[in-house]
Amino acid sequence: MKQQKKSCSPDGAGWIYSETIKDHFFHPRNILLDETGYKADGVGTVGSPECGDVMIAWIKVDKKTERIKECKWRTFGCASAIASASMMSVMATEKGGMDLKTAQTLKPQQIVERLGGLPDRKFHCSVLGHEALREAVEDYLNKNGK
Repeated sequence: MKQQKKSCSPDGAGWIYSETIKDHFFHPRNILLDETGYKADGVGTVGSPECGDVMIAWIKVDKKTERIKECKWRTFGCASAIASASMMSVMATEKGGMDLKTAQTLKPQQIVERLGGLPDRKFHCSVLGHEALREAVEDYLNKNGK
């Protein structure tokens, strides 16, 4: 990915990421800022508060189809982490929802590809998204004896 100017103004001018990343950063999808009263079927938390990168994913599952019907998230991280989590949530719920097996095998490369790429030093941000989703699915399966 060709890098442009390294500075970035509040309006996104000089942005070094793809337009898709910019869109998901400035307009994140499925973000959950206050989980009070939110009833999830599965919850996954990954990362380390000590280093600042933490991601939480909440899922609701259609019990009949075993597909993710809703995927919410929150992260404490950079623009790449926010965009990656936003894209992961879109991928998990589009086209009738991702089946649980597919969600467990989602790869960070798939998230990065949908974002239009990430700088190498930011790849770990996409890892948080797929790991949080995987943890949420495992939590759902454990709660339901599967």
